[in-house]
Amino acid sequence: MATKKDIRRTKIKYRIRHKVSGSAEMPRLSVFRSNKEMYAQVIDDTKGVTLAAASTLEKSVEKGGTKSEMAAKVGKLVAERCLAAGINTVVFDRNGYLYHGRVKSLADAAREGGLKF
Repeated sequence: MATKKDIRRTKIKYRIRHKVSGSAEMPRLSVFRSNKEMYAQVIDDTKGVTLAAASTLEKSVEKGGTKSEMAAKVGKLVAERCLAAGINTVVFDRNGYLYHGRVKSLADAAREGGLKF
């Protein structure tokens, strides 16, 4: 059974996705956070394919530090992979989460890594 918090996030998510869509020229950077981990993927919605992805579960991401620091590492990693794939500009999809804390630190690190939102 879904909680009030889940229902609220789902409504916000649909509102965001109604406005935000990724294309080949400007793909969508989608963020998901669980209680322990952080995931980010760059998606071309016209083809329905993931162009680049990163998460805290990968061995290349060093463990340790706060959750916000781990999210920043994921942001830098996804930015590196996007630039390697030739993607400079993305549309940010916060996926129904509030833009603060881990979501904000991931976005800031992706910007520092060279991505433009």
